[in-house]
Amino acid sequence: MYYINKVSLYNHNNMEIAKTIIEQIRYADKWALMAYGSSNFIALPESKEYQGGLQFQVNGFQLKGTVRIQLKWIDTYSITFINKTEEVIKEVEDVYCDELISILDYIEGK
Repeated sequence: MYYINKVSLYNHNNMEIAKTIIEQIRYADKWALMAYGSSNFIALPESKEYQGGLQFQVNGFQLKGTVRIQLKWIDTYSITFINKTEEVIKEVEDVYCDELISILDYIEGK
């Protein structure tokens, strides 16, 4: 089980979205989060563009930094890869849940 930190603008829906993202990743590949060296999970708040999301730290071969997965109102994800100097390295829009692992494998250089 992964522990998700609560954000200051926490509400029940934010936590459910973050948990669902983790479940979708684990369903596709139960070892992926461990392989990415994932830690410090944070539920992201709702905004004008997003219903909520999940942010976590990774320690992969290709990326050592932060991954932000945000659920758009049209039910697709936006995935942002951020390095340790907080520079956006890669952004992928309109990702469906069954594509999460193939996009997240960028962390491992696949």
